[in-house]
Amino acid sequence: MEERIATAIRQHLDQEGKLRCAAAFRVAKELDLPPLTVGQTANEMEIKLSHCQLGLFGYGPKAEGRHKIVRPADEVAPGLAQAIHDGLSEGKLSCRAIWEIAAALHIPKMEVSAAAEALEIKIVHCQLGAF
Repeated sequence: MEERIATAIRQHLDQEGKLRCAAAFRVAKELDLPPLTVGQTANEMEIKLSHCQLGLFGYGPKAEGRHKIVRPADEVAPGLAQAIHDGLSEGKLSCRAIWEIAAALHIPKMEVSAAAEALEIKIVHCQLGAF
C-alpha cells in the first residue's frame, strides 16, 4: 500500500470513519490516480466506502433495506432511455457509462441511475471497485 494514498484517504474520512464516493474521487483527482486505485487502497485499509453517487450503497443498514437511496424513476425521457440503451454492454450499464451519460445530457448522475432502475437495467463495474 502506498502511504501517500493512505494518508490522503485518512484526510478525507467522514465522521463515521468511512470514505464517501465523492471524497474517493477527490483523492483520485488530487493524486492523479485511477479511482480504482483509491478504492482498492481503502479496501486494503479496511475502510468502507459510503454514499455512492449513484445512490446504490452506503446510506444505511443493508439488513434494514436502507442501504440505497436510488428509486426507479416514474418516467424516463426517450432521449435518456436511448442514451442508456446505447451505453449498455452485455445488457448491463457500467458506473462509468452513467457518469458519461449524465455529463453528456447535463443531468445528475442519480437521475441516470434512477432511469436505469426503472428500465430494470443492472448497474455494474463501480469505478472504485465496490461492485
